[in-house]
Amino acid sequence: MLNPSERGAQRVLAATGGPAQAAAAAPEVQASLAAICWVGFRTIVIREYGRIMRIWGQTLVPSAVQATLYFVIFGHVVGRRISVPGGLDYPQYIAPGLIMMAIITNSYGNVVSSFFGAKFGKHVEELLVSPLPNWLIIAGYAAGGLVRGALVAVVVGAVSLVFTHGLPVRHIAGIIAAALLTCTAFSLAGFINAMVARNFEQMNIVPAFILTPLTYFGGVFYSISMLPAWAHRISLFNPILYMVSAFRYGFFGIADVDVLLSLALVAGLAVALFVTALVMMNRGVGIRD
Repeated sequence: MLNPSERGAQRVLAATGGPAQAAAAAPEVQASLAAICWVGFRTIVIREYGRIMRIWGQTLVPSAVQATLYFVIFGHVVGRRISVPGGLDYPQYIAPGLIMMAIITNSYGNVVSSFFGAKFGKHVEELLVSPLPNWLIIAGYAAGGLVRGALVAVVVGAVSLVFTHGLPVRHIAGIIAAALLTCTAFSLAGFINAMVARNFEQMNIVPAFILTPLTYFGGVFYSISMLPAWAHRISLFNPILYMVSAFRYGFFGIADVDVLLSLALVAGLAVALFVTALVMMNRGVGIRD
């Protein structure tokens, strides 16, 4: 089966009358295809943003409520009895972890629900027959996850400022890099889940049985230096630990693991997930059954 680019090339040859004429018109055709791709990408992102804001009570408010409960229960009740590295207050220490937890769950949840909804509603076919290449479709949905992750990060960050004495910013580049890479990785993971899911139950298996445990054991509420040696070693196999650690380093300059290693691992994970999603998309896994 021809991909969209090959189909577009055949249409160009047919319209121009042959290879020679097509070669002369190639620059204009490439510019036209680039414009079409940009419009398609922008349309996907705008649609995702509109969906997020249309149901803001389901996409933004729950994260604010959840963060408030964590600060009240853990930050001011349990946290008074816990000492953390760097001489920080416990609410301050967990604030970056709570922001990152919201980024992870929302970027993942946005893409998995949106793309599965497209499959369920049978309008994913409109994307498949369009001239948009598969990698651009994946990028569009991933960008939608980035948008929701960024919005939720702002909301939870505002809640954090209410319950802390402020959050210092030591390395803004580290904060941005960790947030963007994490959003990208989990948006792509959500896309893959949506492709293979055949019903709403399968769509919720990964968040319930994989993401939630990994997040709670990923150093959101504690430093792994507080753990016994065996638990410390096991924690190093948790990818979310590296995301939280790099993000926290951007605020306080302290980290449980090397920051450059953390960013490299998350970037590698994002690339691997993108390649996986692209291969599955090209093969039509879950969308051509």
